[in-house]
Amino acid sequence: MKNYDLIIIGAGRASNLALSASKLGKKVALIEKSALGGTCPNRGCVPSKLLIGYAHVARAIKESNKHFIEASIQNINLEKIFEENNAYVNGINTVYKNKFNENVTVYKGSAHFLNNTTVSVNDEELSAKTIVVATGTRPITPGHEKAWSSDDLFPLKADIPKSITIVGSGFIACELANFFDAVGIKTKLLVRSNTLLKNEDGYISDIFKEEFSKNIDINFETTLEEVQHCNNEFVMTLKHKNKTSTLHKSEALLYATGRIANTDTLGLENTDIEIKDNGFIKRDEFFESSVKGVYVVGDASGEHMLQHAAAYEVNYLSKILFAGETKPLLFKYMPHAVFTDPEIASVGYTQEELDSNNSVYVSSTTNWLASAKAMSTKRTYPRTKLLVDPNSYEILGCHLIGPESSTLMHQILAVMHINNDVRHLKDMLYIHPALSEAILPAAVKVMEAVNNYKEKN
Repeated sequence: MKNYDLIIIGAGRASNLALSASKLGKKVALIEKSALGGTCPNRGCVPSKLLIGYAHVARAIKESNKHFIEASIQNINLEKIFEENNAYVNGINTVYKNKFNENVTVYKGSAHFLNNTTVSVNDEELSAKTIVVATGTRPITPGHEKAWSSDDLFPLKADIPKSITIVGSGFIACELANFFDAVGIKTKLLVRSNTLLKNEDGYISDIFKEEFSKNIDINFETTLEEVQHCNNEFVMTLKHKNKTSTLHKSEALLYATGRIANTDTLGLENTDIEIKDNGFIKRDEFFESSVKGVYVVGDASGEHMLQHAAAYEVNYLSKILFAGETKPLLFKYMPHAVFTDPEIASVGYTQEELDSNNSVYVSSTTNWLASAKAMSTKRTYPRTKLLVDPNSYEILGCHLIGPESSTLMHQILAVMHINNDVRHLKDMLYIHPALSEAILPAAVKVMEAVNNYKEKN
């Protein structure tokens, strides 16, 4: 039995906790069954966004005629694209490992709880009074043994396909479909429903669907009835809403249909740790599970399944464990973005959520054409949607669709985090004619809606 001050299961964002603890002289056991760094830099946000960069350049060239420029793509070196992306992924483990001092012992293997304070890994037993579970999630298993999930792309070990079929309608499916199509790989997206990005505000989702469908070949209200793989090709029978079936072929098939908890192999049945029906671990406002001294951060809780949320939680847990923090972390606002074409950023409630809660609010939508920088993109669809409490001036939700939405959103977030008063957006000085200036007419318009509400009530 080896005793530690802290055991961390999962070396994604929680590796930062190991780093903090080790600098304080704590003996840390860091257990990771895959590569250090976790999903984000190895199989998720970072390598997928590196691919999006190539897509942006390819799309800009293809759309250059909007700017009265005739240009064409002579060649897209897919081998170099994936070689560079693979090289990045293959270097992550070493980068993380070099961060740690002698107080951190890294165990490569799967952790298994033996009781509330003891875990086994590689036939070794480790014990600590403080254990942090940060095991994240994994993709739902693809519907065919030779099909891919997003994990199979980073690094891509298979041959680069000339054609691909992607199943799904969420952000992973849309981001990957956008990349593959943009770089010239024949792409088809299969969507069970009639909606893309169903968790976005309906107004934004509708615009996204219209614009995204201009580039991507999408079969809505379609399911895979049968899948066969022969002669290095998938042969699929697609069943459509009208009950008809069609045959479709592609070299690759990728499922992006959701993610599930990684807690099923932890041996939680040997502990008093309580889990939810969906396999995620229950925790309180201090990240502590039903067992004292066992904490849960990141996706393992199933609450805020975003990398920036996990990093924020890990940083705060460090304060709780080592700096005497006695207040719980309350996420006031949780933003997210979809990095595709069009780009989306969102924070707070959607209009549908406010309606279901019978909330009092006013709504406004504006285009970005007041900004010359926005006009220069030659895109007419970009919109800002603001949802505001007319009594308190609080921003209840903001939804953006357009170039650099994820960057633009931070202007909204800054106001929300200070004292969340939409009047600041109306009264502040904007650089002219920056892209951010598109926020000003949105703020003016929503304040008109607020004033109209007050006059009537």
